[in-house]
Amino acid sequence: MKNVFFLLLIVISPSVFGQYHNTLSKSEIGIVAGGSSYIGELNPFAPYKGVHLAGGIVYRYNINSRLSFRMNAIYGTLSGDDANAKELVYQQRNLNFKTSLFEAGLGLEFNYFPFQLGHDRYKGSMYLLFELAYFRINPKTIYDGAEVELRSIGTEGQGTSQNSKGIYSRDQISIPIGVGAKLSLGKKVGMSFEIGVRKTFTDYIDDISSSVYVDPVLLAQENGATAAALSNRSNSVFGQRGDASNKDWYIFGGIMLTISMGDPSSCYSH
Repeated sequence: MKNVFFLLLIVISPSVFGQYHNTLSKSEIGIVAGGSSYIGELNPFAPYKGVHLAGGIVYRYNINSRLSFRMNAIYGTLSGDDANAKELVYQQRNLNFKTSLFEAGLGLEFNYFPFQLGHDRYKGSMYLLFELAYFRINPKTIYDGAEVELRSIGTEGQGTSQNSKGIYSRDQISIPIGVGAKLSLGKKVGMSFEIGVRKTFTDYIDDISSSVYVDPVLLAQENGATAAALSNRSNSVFGQRGDASNKDWYIFGGIMLTISMGDPSSCYSH
């Protein structure tokens, strides 16, 4: 029995090692650094405004020279402030927020041209990115010199008699869609430049959705004075608070450096 075991080990080992070597040869790990920004009620038209530093890690498995599977995790910040608006009506609304952002996504890269690290011919390509991602938010603001978490106090009457909606979740889903360009910097090192938008299914990245203000007296009774004060920070109860017909978006763009975990020239078909 022992002899049979060692015989099987001798037969199987080259295949297992070969598969492991093949996986490493097609795999890359790396870091990404860039900026994140948001589009929503507090910044509807200028995605280049309010850009914050963001970064993370990435894993890429190159199925072939045209197609890659990818996983990435990104940490950044999103913010918006009516004080930066050009229109007086938005300045008078006087709302703002800031939230940390954590995103974990997986999906596919489609290379426009064949690409392979270290290959003399396939040194660069444009690519498209399609992913499904989980992201986590926690919008906050400053009130009376202190940082306040907006979600938990229900500024639009969530969890009270004035709003049938419950408190929104900090955990959300997005669909990242991006474009990029990648270059081979040597036998095992690559660089990518990428920008992508994130389609979300929430209108509460900024804690603003409803077009109307709830009754501040009732809100103060049910959710507290802070909720009432932050629900309407303008000088009037008139005007539109938000727009529930449009969901919020966010954007990430940056530079990615990756290194092959094996010898990429040893296992490819074009």
